Amino acid sequence: MTLNVRLVWMLATTLVLGAVAPVIGQQAPAGEVVMAWHVTIAPTWFDPSTAPPQITPFGILYALHDALVRPLPGQKMAPSLAESWTESPDGKVYEFKLRRGVKFHNGEPVTADDVKFSYDRYKGAGASEFRARVLRCEVVDPATVRFHLKEPWPDFMTFYGTTATAAGLVVPKKYIEQVGEDGYRKNPIGAGPYKFVSHAPGVEVVLDAYPGYWRHTPFVKRWVMKSVPDGATRLAMLKTGEADLGVAYDGPEAEEIKRNPRFQLVASKHASINWLEFAEQWDPKSPWHDKRLRLAVNHALDRKAINEAACLGFCPPTGVIVPRVMDFALQVEPPTYDPTLAKRLLAEAGYPNGLDAGSLVPIPPFFTMGEAVVNYLNAVGIRTKMQIMERAAFYASWREKKLRGLFITGVGNSGNAASRVQEFIYSKGSYAYGGYPDIDDMFQQQARERDVKKREAMLHRIQQLTVDRVMFAPIMDFRALMGIGPKVTEHTITWIHNSPFPSYEDVKIK
Repeated sequence: MTLNVRLVWMLATTLVLGAVAPVIGQQAPAGEVVMAWHVTIAPTWFDPSTAPPQITPFGILYALHDALVRPLPGQKMAPSLAESWTESPDGKVYEFKLRRGVKFHNGEPVTADDVKFSYDRYKGAGASEFRARVLRCEVVDPATVRFHLKEPWPDFMTFYGTTATAAGLVVPKKYIEQVGEDGYRKNPIGAGPYKFVSHAPGVEVVLDAYPGYWRHTPFVKRWVMKSVPDGATRLAMLKTGEADLGVAYDGPEAEEIKRNPRFQLVASKHASINWLEFAEQWDPKSPWHDKRLRLAVNHALDRKAINEAACLGFCPPTGVIVPRVMDFALQVEPPTYDPTLAKRLLAEAGYPNGLDAGSLVPIPPFFTMGEAVVNYLNAVGIRTKMQIMERAAFYASWREKKLRGLFITGVGNSGNAASRVQEFIYSKGSYAYGGYPDIDDMFQQQARERDVKKREAMLHRIQQLTVDRVMFAPIMDFRALMGIGPKVTEHTITWIHNSPFPSYEDVKIK
């Protein structure tokens, strides 16, 4: 590479150097935090290679692991295991320089070989996009890795450097080759702020501070992650001091926390959304193939009241399934609450006496929202009843396209409008039940478009088409309501861009 080309390379780049410096003279980590989770923690979350398009696994992944580039306090996308990165002028090559002296929990250095190994074995959310658009990952030297793209892909860093996917998280090549895939999930090793201690399936995960973490040694010595799906039990644990931090309380429990001066109720700022899915709209024999029925559902829902009951007013009603805080999100008003119109649409569709719609499955454990939706649908003649599923079974059934009829889901991983379209609107998306050729074509076009305004116009058009065709019944931009106990003096819940989880190494306690 000539000097002039190298200068152009460096000047036409994104070069980020603003990482947090290590704390000098910091005291040794001390104390313990018990975190009561709203779900059963799955051992698959210890390994980033299969991470789904959901935010919840990152509550474990970002404790155990680190990425070349990731959101850090005060920075939307910051250098982490990589101290810097560059993009070539033609947008087809990305080069990362690894931070010197960074080690995995077992003392092995983090190298470019580990980066390539981690990318090559990745098969989680967005994997199909990486395979379609990345030509190869190249190890230049032990501290340098390059990604060569088949053509410019403006979203490469969004997919690689945010929680849109876990492809950027780096795992130890030598260790995994020694212990195998199953052995790794039983005893994971990463380069994050906390190292794995133990796992009691369905009960808890125990993590200890990693003194060698590059940012700084964590302030809290031990985190105990408890699996507590029942909201009343999570509330009781917070009250008795059995838990110091409780995750994602439903409306009634959150209201009780809010009234108690001993606790804090904190609403997350992450990019989450809840919507009602019409799984059978693509089947010409299904009633839901009729756009009028889907529109009736949209007008039957009082989103403002659902927000108040389930989310204490923290979750703004929405009209699309891309969170309004994301880049390229279409800012659109939600459908009006108009039960009279909903009934008229039902009659026009051939159901003047209403429709038996079977069961409606809401995403666990947000059953207050589910109950409210069921009640509003029943009120206009769409007769349904709520069916409760365990969360892991819910997500497995959704991914395998086994959920039928109506169901309410939610997604909170980061990225931008394109990463959401890729998984849920594009017909080949992992969680899409169907799609439209024109939307698919626009999705492919915007993925190659480097002009930001043109990309935005295409992504806005895609989102508008989902509204025009009533592909979904969007409900609200979800905010996780977190309960903070009196022992926690710095919870850091809102420190990480578009994440509901703490910046673990920065949490402080009495």
